[in-house]
Amino acid sequence: MEHNGGKAEDIALGFDENGIGGIINASRSLMCAYKKDIWKEKYTQEEFAKATRAEAIRMRDELNQAIKNK
Repeated sequence: MEHNGGKAEDIALGFDENGIGGIINASRSLMCAYKKDIWKEKYTQEEFAKATRAEAIRMRDELNQAIKNK
C-alpha cells in the first residue's frame, strides 16, 4: 500500500491498536486500481468497480496487518 509516498507501516502510526485514528484518502489509487499490475490481468476498464473493491480490501488488510505489527 503506497499512497502519495505513504506506506502502510507509516500510516499505521496514526492509528491505535483498535484501528481508530484517522481517515485515509486513497481516491486515485482506488479509481485507477484496474490499471495496477496486481489487477490489470484480472479486471478490465469496464470492471473498474470490481477492481476498486478488490484494491480497497487489499489496502484495508495491509493496513490492519501494519497496525498489528507496530
